[in-house]
Amino acid sequence: MNTKYYLAVISAFIIWGLFSLPLKAIDHYASLDILLSRVLMASVLILAISFIFRRKVSFENIRIFKSFSKRHQRRLILLNFISAILLAINWYLFIYVMNRISVNATSLAYMLCPIITTVLAYIFLKDRLSSVQWIAVSLSLMSCVLLSIGHFMDVFYSFIIALSYAIYLILQKKNHQLDRFFTLTFQIVFGTIILLPLFSQQQELPEKGTYFYGIVFLIAGVFTILPMFLNVFSLNKLNSSTAGIFIYLNPVFSFLLALFYFKEEMEPMKIIAYSVVFFSVILFNSRLIFPIIGYKKSLTK
Repeated sequence: MNTKYYLAVISAFIIWGLFSLPLKAIDHYASLDILLSRVLMASVLILAISFIFRRKVSFENIRIFKSFSKRHQRRLILLNFISAILLAINWYLFIYVMNRISVNATSLAYMLCPIITTVLAYIFLKDRLSSVQWIAVSLSLMSCVLLSIGHFMDVFYSFIIALSYAIYLILQKKNHQLDRFFTLTFQIVFGTIILLPLFSQQQELPEKGTYFYGIVFLIAGVFTILPMFLNVFSLNKLNSSTAGIFIYLNPVFSFLLALFYFKEEMEPMKIIAYSVVFFSVILFNSRLIFPIIGYKKSLTK
């Protein structure tokens, strides 16, 4: 029974879908300041988890890394260095767009991300796309054109967020020699080190106090490390394709919050475009969605 693994991956993406709640609570602070505090706290937390609660796994992965040839070590370091940069860029853009553009723009980004990832895999990794998936890609492009009418910058930022994370995911397909959580630890810490020169550029106003750092600690712990751990845990039993389908819980919850909690404006054209995107997502993943639905029905019998 894989029920706990399904619950883990579902919980991970629901948590990420609710990310706008703490992030919008500190939207009067600079996006760079939020990013720097987030990566620093996330680094401390993930290092503590890796070398206290996952000490055996971490030291085993260090041993495995040392057993690789020097050339392979350099390749892995370069791969994770680039991954760390992409992750930092993606986090910054997500924070900036969420707090300065709209919550809807970020939900669109993560709706499009898996489709962009698959198209990139087709181009660079020679993965195949079915005719149904190509139709879904065409519908997604059409929806983006509709959304860009009067809202070009929203779509542009959504695309850049989706593209940066899609490239990151493509790189991870070649980055499977070590434990996933250990690799994430390396990337987050590496990303923090890369961003160190920017710490001197933080704004003095508004003044940061207990409220700011409390919210950022919540973001780092509950909305960064926890869902990452749950996602990695689910991949112990679920394959990437099955687990990946639940990524759409993220933009769905984010979209619902934007509409009903943050009261963001939804013009008729936006409603049509988002409906087309949603339909294209279902179409694109139809071969994965229906087996999962069948599995869940079997659990209720």
